[in-house]
Amino acid sequence: MSEEAAALPYVLGVDVGSTRTAAAVCRLGGAGRGEPEPVDLGGPGGGVASTLQLTPDGAFAVGEPGDPRWTATGFVRRLGDTTPVVLGGVERIPAEELTALLVMWVVDQVAAREGERPEHVVLAHPPGWGPHAKGLAHRALRSVGVAASLVPEPVAAAENHAFTRSPVGPLGVFSLGSHAFSASVVGRGFELVATADGVDQAAGADFDDAVLAHVRTSLGRELTDLDPDDPRTRGLHARLRRDCEAAKRVLSGTVETAIPVHLPSGRVDVPITRAQFEDLVRADVEQAVSLFTRVASGVAMTVLVGGSARIPLVAASVPGRVVLEAAPETSVVKGAALAARRLVVGPDAEPEPIETSVLVRDDDPLLRFPVGSLDVPDAEFTAPPPRPPVDITPLDLPERRTVKRVVRGLVVTGGRRARDPEDGR
Repeated sequence: MSEEAAALPYVLGVDVGSTRTAAAVCRLGGAGRGEPEPVDLGGPGGGVASTLQLTPDGAFAVGEPGDPRWTATGFVRRLGDTTPVVLGGVERIPAEELTALLVMWVVDQVAAREGERPEHVVLAHPPGWGPHAKGLAHRALRSVGVAASLVPEPVAAAENHAFTRSPVGPLGVFSLGSHAFSASVVGRGFELVATADGVDQAAGADFDDAVLAHVRTSLGRELTDLDPDDPRTRGLHARLRRDCEAAKRVLSGTVETAIPVHLPSGRVDVPITRAQFEDLVRADVEQAVSLFTRVASGVAMTVLVGGSARIPLVAASVPGRVVLEAAPETSVVKGAALAARRLVVGPDAEPEPIETSVLVRDDDPLLRFPVGSLDVPDAEFTAPPPRPPVDITPLDLPERRTVKRVVRGLVVTGGRRARDPEDGR
């Protein structure tokens, strides 16, 4: 990031996922179109693990999970649940307060790099949040000093899509992440028309398990008979699962790879082809596509978002015209930053879209994966109607005691410290 860019005022988009939290900024001045820029938060892929670990001194460490008794994960999907997250068998913290702490940490990390706080913050949230969940989120964010607008994840994805392509009608959003799937339709005015969560729908983590099962089947008793208490094999299974996840990602760009298994007797490579992997997950992908077609029947175009949307079988299975960015896991957070920019500068300042999609597919089987732009009749590129403001749902709920009674600050796993909400540091 140049010093000139860092000196410009900016807005911030935040996406707290079940597995990974991401951030992106949009500049409010200078040359260019205010293109969203993902922020490196120090974790794999530029994001950071959506985990908060309560430390003995009353702080929360952000990053990779530690002691599971003191580590909170997956809390954003529990927001609105009346059952709090229990840490250490003692502290009972509502999911909305944990979510707000993580957002506060992101805001502080970005502000430290930029030299100033953002002009506005937009938090992308699961499409299933209703007024009650949004109200809880607003109140929790205010309690840690963050004033933010809330935008449903599919709407944020549509914002990002509209930045690069002219709208052609209702947009389908097929979202497949590590732990969740949703099917949505977003209208041309950026309103959420329809949405459905895939209850018990397999997602990316389940696909990792399928690759792991392939390895176990291939090695048989050579793997299953290992003693888990043997120091030589204690970390084998955790490492193997990470290698299975890596193999899944590699198969999105190649037709064959191998999973290394570090047995006490030596390393063994288990080969797997894309065809084998697709056979393992085909039924789950077809189930997701079936739900999507019921929710989003007749949409003009579908955008694929989430890290697991990279799997070629997904793009090949979703009907109609499909658009997939080079980094679909950042589509939502970039759209959140664009929504924040639009709230600050207004719709009249928005530039005309440009074509930058890297994967577009239409119904012609000979053009399943053309790279670059797609010839579309000019009639489809009509000027979009004025965009209404993003639906913000601040509820004036009474303040109550929050997680600040427990937490004295946030630190990054490894020692970096972020602002304490009580002392302003």
